[in-house]
Amino acid sequence: MKGDRLHGARPGTKNPVSWPLVLLAVWSVAFGLLIPFFPSGEGKAVDPEGERAVSLMSRAIETLREHRRLNGPPIDETVDPNRTGLIGVEDSPITTSLGHLEAKRTATNPQFAGAVVRMFREAGARRGDPVAVGASGSFPGLILATLCAADALGLRPLMIASLGASNWGANRPDWTWLEMADCLRQKGVLDVIPTAVSIGGDKDVGLDMPEEGRALLELKISASGRPFIRESDLAKNAAARMSLLEQAAGGAPIKAFVNVGGSYPDMGTDGEVLKLKPGYNPAADVFIPPPERRGLIQEMAGRGVPVIHLLFVKGLVDRYGLTWDPFPLPGPESAGADRGLAPGLRTAFLLIYLTGMALGIFWIARKRSRL
Repeated sequence: MKGDRLHGARPGTKNPVSWPLVLLAVWSVAFGLLIPFFPSGEGKAVDPEGERAVSLMSRAIETLREHRRLNGPPIDETVDPNRTGLIGVEDSPITTSLGHLEAKRTATNPQFAGAVVRMFREAGARRGDPVAVGASGSFPGLILATLCAADALGLRPLMIASLGASNWGANRPDWTWLEMADCLRQKGVLDVIPTAVSIGGDKDVGLDMPEEGRALLELKISASGRPFIRESDLAKNAAARMSLLEQAAGGAPIKAFVNVGGSYPDMGTDGEVLKLKPGYNPAADVFIPPPERRGLIQEMAGRGVPVIHLLFVKGLVDRYGLTWDPFPLPGPESAGADRGLAPGLRTAFLLIYLTGMALGIFWIARKRSRL
C-alpha cells in the first residue's frame, strides 16, 4: 500500500495524473511542429524581388569566379573557400586599414541581397526611384548585394565608389571594384557605372597608402573617365558628392542613402555615427553634428533621406537573420525563405508555451497532493 501511494495510485485503479502528462507531451510536440510556420517579422516567407536579388548576386559571383579562372588573378581558396572572387589579400599598396577576413567572407553571402531588398522597402523606395550609394572597396560583397537589390526592385543606384580597401576587401591592385564592375558590365550581369570615383582611405585621398598605391589608383580613375573626387576637406568633399548625386538624380528626390563600409566622406568624423543601427535607419534617428563633422550619412539624413548602414557585418547578420561565415554559400533556391521567428513573436510564443507547461505542472501537483 505504501509503495502504491508513492506512485500516486491505489491498487486496482488508474493513475489519475497520467492523462495530464500526455497532454503536456502533446503540447510540447505541437508547438515544436508549429514553429516553422510562424511568420517572421523581417519579411515574407516568399519574396519574389528578394529571390531575384539573391539569384542575381549568385550569378554575379559565378561570373567573377569564371573571369578569374580564365584571366586571373587566381583565387586563393585558403582565404576564399567559396571561390567568390570577392576576397582580396591581407595587405597591398592600396590597403587602407584593418579588416576581418570572416566579416569579408560573410558579406559575400547572396542572401545579403535579399536583406537589402527588405531595407530598401523599409526606406520606402519604389520602382524608378534614385537611391544614392557611398561604396568603399572594403566590402565588395556588400556593394554587389546593394546593386543586385536595387536591380531587383527597379531602383536607380547612383554610386560614388572609393577604391582603397581594408584587409581582404577589394584591395588587389589588379582587381579593384572598377575591374569587378567592368567584368559584370561586359558580361551583361550588372550595368552600373559609378557617378564618381575617389581614391579613398585617409581623408579620401589615400594618405594612409604608400605613394605607389595612390599613383596606381589615380591612373585607374583617370582611365575610367569618371569624375575624380580628390578633396581632403570633409565639408567640401561631402558638398561635391552631394552635388554630383543630385545632378545624377535629375531632379528626382533621392529615396535612400546606402553607406557601404566606413569611408571618411560618408561617415564623417563625429563619434555619434558609431551608434547607427546596422541596416535601415530612419532619417530622424541619425544624429546631425555641426557641418565640419558631417559626412554623406548626416547630410542625407538632414534632408530627410533614410540611411541604410552596411558596415557592422555581425550586427547585420543578427538583425536580418543571416549566417556568419557560411560554407558553402546558400544557393538561389533558399532566397527569401525567412522561416525564423521575429524577436517579438519569439518572446510571445515562448510565454504561451511556458504558461501552458506551468498550468499543466500545477494541475499535476494538485492531483498528487490529493492522493
